[in-house]
Amino acid sequence: QVQLVESGGGLVQPGGSLRLSCAASGTIERINAMGWYRQAPGKQRELVATIATGRGTNYVNSVKGRFTISTDNAKNTVYLQMNSLKPEDAAVYYCNVQGTTTWGSRFTSWGQGTQVTVSS
Repeated sequence: QVQLVESGGGLVQPGGSLRLSCAASGTIERINAMGWYRQAPGKQRELVATIATGRGTNYVNSVKGRFTISTDNAKNTVYLQMNSLKPEDAAVYYCNVQGTTTWGSRFTSWGQGTQVTVSS
């Protein structure tokens, strides 16, 4: 069992910043990739940013230069620093973690989602 707990969403004015966190816990042997996705009302869930062992980081074009994904491997935690937020960044943000459990099976887990609202 792998659990993810997200935090850090909220209401921010356009141009503001937020930092999302997602901590993974449970029977984790190794984490191979961590990422953030978002889903706005009426839209499909989209990838925002990922960070993977040996493959570096990847961002959707619309957030490049504004968002930064990072990890604290000792804490099995992934962060998303979001700067210069725009109204179109408003969505529910979900973290995603992929890896291997202590008994050798692969897992993909999702966080519960955290709301980001960008409005004046």
